[in-house]
Amino acid sequence: MENLNKEQLEAVRHKDNHLLIIAGAGTGKTTVITQKIAWLIEQGFAKTDEILALTFTDKAAQEMEERVDKLVPIGYFDMWILTFHSFGERILRERGLDIGLPTDFKIADDFMQWNLVYKNLNKFNLGYYRPLGNPTKFIKSLLAHFSRLKDQNITPQEYLEYAENLKLNLDNAESGGDSQEILDQEIKKTNEIAEAYHFYNQLLLDNNYIDFGDVINYTLKLFKERPAILKKYQDQFKYILVDEFQDTNFAQYELIKILSKEENKLTVVGDDDQAIYKFRGASLSNILQFKKDFPKNKSIVLINNYRSKQNILDKAYEFIKLNNPNRLEIQ
Repeated sequence: MENLNKEQLEAVRHKDNHLLIIAGAGTGKTTVITQKIAWLIEQGFAKTDEILALTFTDKAAQEMEERVDKLVPIGYFDMWILTFHSFGERILRERGLDIGLPTDFKIADDFMQWNLVYKNLNKFNLGYYRPLGNPTKFIKSLLAHFSRLKDQNITPQEYLEYAENLKLNLDNAESGGDSQEILDQEIKKTNEIAEAYHFYNQLLLDNNYIDFGDVINYTLKLFKERPAILKKYQDQFKYILVDEFQDTNFAQYELIKILSKEENKLTVVGDDDQAIYKFRGASLSNILQFKKDFPKNKSIVLINNYRSKQNILDKAYEFIKLNNPNRLEIQ
């Protein structure tokens, strides 16, 4: 603790309400998270299984767990330091049966998903989007679209309802210069993709698979439909810490929010300038939304850099400002 600067120390010792830490590259954010976990345990504010720490990669989770292990006294165990998907998988392995999901499911990687669609492509009712020639790139585009839908926590049933509502709206609206043929095509292609999304999801379940998006969404489904199970985990996790918060998508943020009761203490660490998953639905909006969803939050900015010299930082800052006005600093 003696090596922490003023802002880092304040972030570590803050425990009274929700906390937003804005931390640029090289400012010691991982140090703050690991020290905070160790401090909460050492001070007796929480047991090891009452702290949930979420990050994005297995490597980051492993590094965090190793650093915490070195800081806390020998004998502590059952740490919940996981990636979002590892956390969801652990919950579903334990309680998936409560929503009809077999607990021996397999998680389909990109190739497994592609292969499953490829083998069953003739079963998809495709007309407007029927691929010509080699379907390889088409299947990848289809799966990318399904993945984005799951990132936004849009279920197949919701997509089908959207397609039906679109049909009703276009049927009842004036064409506005568009021919009926154009309107019919718009309805057809939306309905076709909605049905394909529904069939794809059923195909996964029929083969005892779920994909990465399902891991988060089925966990959300479990918590929303089984409030007693949600309450169990809400009561268990007194402190929730999220690293790389700027890279969370809508579904992941929904998962964080549903676990965070008022009396729970949520700490998120992020820097919009480091967002690398915008193509997967992550955005600055989650950081801004956090401030609205948790109005009593405290914000701490880590500004001391331990990785680069000032001339590098100055040039990097001038360069990153080209993203204005779509940056947190300007917002």
